[in-house]
Amino acid sequence: MPISIKDLPKEKYVLPGDTACPGCPENMGLRFVGMALGGKVILVIPAGCTSIIQGLAPGSGLNFPILNVPFASSDAVAAGLSAAKKILGEDAVVVAWAGDGGTADIGFATLSGSAERNDNIIHICVDNEAYMNTGIQRSSQTPLGAWTTTTVGGKKERKKDLPLIMLMHRIPYVATASVAYPIDFIEKLRKASTIRGFKYIHLHSPCPVGWRFDPMYTVTVAKLAVETGMWILFESEDSKVSISPSSRPYLDKSKRKPVKEYLSMQGRFRNVTDEVLKEIERQVDENWSTLLKLAA
Repeated sequence: MPISIKDLPKEKYVLPGDTACPGCPENMGLRFVGMALGGKVILVIPAGCTSIIQGLAPGSGLNFPILNVPFASSDAVAAGLSAAKKILGEDAVVVAWAGDGGTADIGFATLSGSAERNDNIIHICVDNEAYMNTGIQRSSQTPLGAWTTTTVGGKKERKKDLPLIMLMHRIPYVATASVAYPIDFIEKLRKASTIRGFKYIHLHSPCPVGWRFDPMYTVTVAKLAVETGMWILFESEDSKVSISPSSRPYLDKSKRKPVKEYLSMQGRFRNVTDEVLKEIERQVDENWSTLLKLAA
């Protein structure tokens, strides 16, 4: 049955008075986690923007049980916590909530190890495409052409396709999501919580500060990523890939909005040349082709 907004729990899991930036996508994502999983969720959070949001002090702005851990250890700690809860016979959904640095770079070894062991946790990569909490440095998730403080002329390398890398781990569940499509994200979270083993969800999270756009447009930018085909919503259960309903209209390339429309809303792409734009468009087509082959 499709989820109705009126049926979602009304309890607040992101409280007033935290230190998040205006328009922060992490607060949005955390609200949706609370709506999806409620009081069952335990968050394991490595260093990152969410650590700053909660303040790492009494009186956290988040109404979740939280375990703060070193940057590289979130999945190892989450796996141990999940095993302990099982031994105690307690019902819990353990979620490693990590940024792109704590997932694709510094945290990748423990992520891959936990996936290989098929530990019973959910890993959510909150992907704002750079190390935002330490000053907007590039990560492997920063896309081609994007400005950061360490790629002032635009990043020269393409974005690492981490969802596909996780798919190749042959874990029970892999999905992509977006803060602009909360029902899609909530449905995927609830599905993941019913599956035993390692589950991976990659949440696209536009950052107004690092991406250089007005905070009022966080959802607009996130939607444009899907509407231009730059971000593809899909899921995989037991290695069976399917394109999510919100992305299906864009199977037809002619229905996608121009990639340039997405890039032009963000100051980080202000120096993108026509040559780089064409390469980004080529990569979009290549990403769709790969996913459609997997779905077939």
